[in-house]
Amino acid sequence: MAVNKAILLGNLGKDPELRYTSSGKAFASFSLATSERWSGADGQKQEATTWHNIVVWGKQAEVMKEYLSKGQQVYIEGRIANRSYDDKEGNKKYISEVVVTNFSFVGNKGDNRGSSGSSSQAPPADMPAGPPAGGGGSDDDLPF
Repeated sequence: MAVNKAILLGNLGKDPELRYTSSGKAFASFSLATSERWSGADGQKQEATTWHNIVVWGKQAEVMKEYLSKGQQVYIEGRIANRSYDDKEGNKKYISEVVVTNFSFVGNKGDNRGSSGSSSQAPPADMPAGPPAGGGGSDDDLPF
């Protein structure tokens, strides 16, 4: 058995960029930042941010382009995909991406909040906003 699943809750680093394949299928890409915060041994607060490359296909791409923008928070589920390409100088480059299978709006844009797995319309305003950011306690409450 094998599992390839990524779950991310973070903030968009840029607006989703919507494009279309030669056959007309929509896809969007953007960066997503996830941050960890902790207190060091000296008691100083520290933070580390990881940037993720996100790709979304079809109607989900169009919905994300319409309702998400730089800085907004989003919950994403997907799979990790690796690919390579040649840059302008002919050098081979490698990239890892999270290909979205499901997502939920967490922040709001004009109070449009909710779940939008494969919806073809904007999500209803009364849908749940997805998992909360953080557990409400401090890092000192964690059992590990």
